[in-house]
Amino acid sequence: MRLSSIAAACCLAMSFAAARAATPPADVAALHDIAVAPSPARIEADIRTLVGFGTRHTLSETASDTRGIGAARRWIKAEFERISKDCGGCLEVVTVSDTVSGETRIPDPVEVVSVIAIQRGSADPDRVVIMSGDIDSRVSDVMDSTSDSPGANDNASGIAGTLEAARVLSTHRFNGTIVYAALAGEEQGLFGGRILADHAKAKGWRIEAVLNNDMIGNIAGINGVVDNTTARVFSEGTRVTETPEEARARRFTGGEVDSPSRNLARYIDRMADRYVPNLEVMMVYRLDRFGRGGHHRPFNDVGAPAVRVMETNEHYDRQHQDLRTEDGVTYGDTLDGVDFAYAAKLTALNAVSLAGMAWAPPPPADVGIEGAVTADTTLRWTRPPATQAPGLAGYRIHWRLTTEPQWTHSRYVGNVDTYTLENVVIDNYFFGVSAVGTNGAESPVVFPGAAGSFGGYAPTP
Repeated sequence: MRLSSIAAACCLAMSFAAARAATPPADVAALHDIAVAPSPARIEADIRTLVGFGTRHTLSETASDTRGIGAARRWIKAEFERISKDCGGCLEVVTVSDTVSGETRIPDPVEVVSVIAIQRGSADPDRVVIMSGDIDSRVSDVMDSTSDSPGANDNASGIAGTLEAARVLSTHRFNGTIVYAALAGEEQGLFGGRILADHAKAKGWRIEAVLNNDMIGNIAGINGVVDNTTARVFSEGTRVTETPEEARARRFTGGEVDSPSRNLARYIDRMADRYVPNLEVMMVYRLDRFGRGGHHRPFNDVGAPAVRVMETNEHYDRQHQDLRTEDGVTYGDTLDGVDFAYAAKLTALNAVSLAGMAWAPPPPADVGIEGAVTADTTLRWTRPPATQAPGLAGYRIHWRLTTEPQWTHSRYVGNVDTYTLENVVIDNYFFGVSAVGTNGAESPVVFPGAAGSFGGYAPTP
């Protein structure tokens, strides 16, 4: 009898050990290293170089090697190529362009040229996460293409962060593809983003996330607040591409605050909490700042998950201003308004988020839910082809009260495609599912139904 008890205890201990072994690690060690890798000095050097082109207005000089947007984009392309050389050719550096005319801010034909660097994934190269910044700058008159327009924070900081993220992440290899994008034409009407969104569709990219970085270097707000420990992430709610049928389903099942863009914002917030020292994310439930726009919007317009990452306290005297001093007030977007260490911190936030998603399996597809008039809630999803998720360990179920901004409860359920939460009533919570890799990397959470879908998997060849 005693031997039986000992044997039973041993078996129980072994089963607990096996369960623990089956659960992926909570942390990805490499992400801690990535979080401290971005260099303020390199970011400062890049911003100084970009400011040195005088103006980067979309309609500015293109033939000069020292002034105007043409010189700026050629330097960016050369910098991406230098980074690629250092990693043995791991980046494909290309330009994506189109001619724009007949627009309010581009009346005559202008070639809008963006520069992108593609770090292709080894297992699922058509699954893409994007980090972007804007090349162009402007002064008070949006059509003034000749006056000096340093654009140190708006948006040399975003371009410098994108270049630095490429330097850091190009030393690693990922399952999914990372695209580093320097977009043109933002101030004239978000044209670079629209052109790249069309390019992505033509190439068959499955966009999992767009992190648009527009002003990531200012810590002193016009409100008098000086803050280098927070960042804002703006995300839209209901998809603009939602169909009437999808809207009707959402009315009865929820999802207004669980679009893929919203759950991308929650993902970035969690990555800050876990990996980026001394940084809090303020999630803002709005497409962008009140009545304003940014280069993530063209991707939202085609239904892709996309957010804006930026400083928390803006200084409007340093945005879209002629260089001048009036009544003792200095105007203009100059180098002295940029905190390079803060820009490096927000670059780190992007880098860990991009790496986390690119290392993780793809977000679960076809997530469904049932449980009306029962005590239990059941979630179902489809798993990807094995070739697209070679490191898939399993899935995690998430839930939260409907008034909570962040997921508060979760349970790792293993490599299954359905799971029932007993005595968790569907009426009282919102639910979601994420995919987890054997290395601990986890996808964003996917809310059930069309309202929360990140899209499907690539077809099996």
